[in-house]
Amino acid sequence: MSRLRSDSILLLTAIIWGSAFVAQRVAAQYLGVFLFNGLRFLLAALLMLPFVSLRQVFDRRSFAWTAAAGAVLFTGSALQQAGLQYTTAGNAGFITSLYVVLVPVLLLILFRRQSHWLSWLAALIAIFGAWLLSANGQSLQLAPGDGFELLGALVWALHVIVVEKAVHRMPVLPFAVGQFFVSALFNLLLGLGWEAHTLPGLLPAWWTVAYVGVFSTAIGYTLQALGQRHAPAVDAALIFSLESVFAALTGYFFLQELLLPLQILGCGLILAAVALAQLKGRPAV
Repeated sequence: MSRLRSDSILLLTAIIWGSAFVAQRVAAQYLGVFLFNGLRFLLAALLMLPFVSLRQVFDRRSFAWTAAAGAVLFTGSALQQAGLQYTTAGNAGFITSLYVVLVPVLLLILFRRQSHWLSWLAALIAIFGAWLLSANGQSLQLAPGDGFELLGALVWALHVIVVEKAVHRMPVLPFAVGQFFVSALFNLLLGLGWEAHTLPGLLPAWWTVAYVGVFSTAIGYTLQALGQRHAPAVDAALIFSLESVFAALTGYFFLQELLLPLQILGCGLILAAVALAQLKGRPAV
């Protein structure tokens, strides 16, 4: 039951993250990258703060994990948005999805932790599905921003691993709120310094900050931490790959973005990869 519950929580997280696609696309037209991220992480932190017990005091080790997760969260979101300024959405979507296979690679390099062979197979199927979904089976032309996206994929893989390690060493809510505050601080320092001229855009785009701050950030990243208490990082990354499927669906329903047959096949392959990963037993965390 704990496995089913964890996977259900991670699936809900992927749905929430995918649904934020529309709001983030709108926000990019009005607010700078750092300013938007700073405001949404700050909003999420303030919303979750009342639920943190005063008795849940940070020790030095917990603070280190929280600060690390917040810094990684800031870096990943910044690299992804920076890359989008210089590359196509198709390239960005596919390259970012590479974190699905980078998670077991990093676990092997950093912690000498072997992953089940079904995890590797599922990751490769998910990557192929992401290519069909993002590029509709066409060749991806390299663009200057692709380097940012590749670095971002590496950082997102690292974030999944850091979250897995952290939530077994401290309570979930203080960890979630802490990483929100750290990411908000870094983003706002850069946003107010470099992007203050975009502040008037907050008036037409306030609802995007509210939606992404409440659902994608406060609820989504907290659910991620909760779900990963009983889900290995490799499995979590595979389930999170469904985010691209739900992003495509919301784009179809709300932005009238077409889904071609090969893209629908890509969605199906990602779903199949997630299902395949469930055939193996869960290793000890």
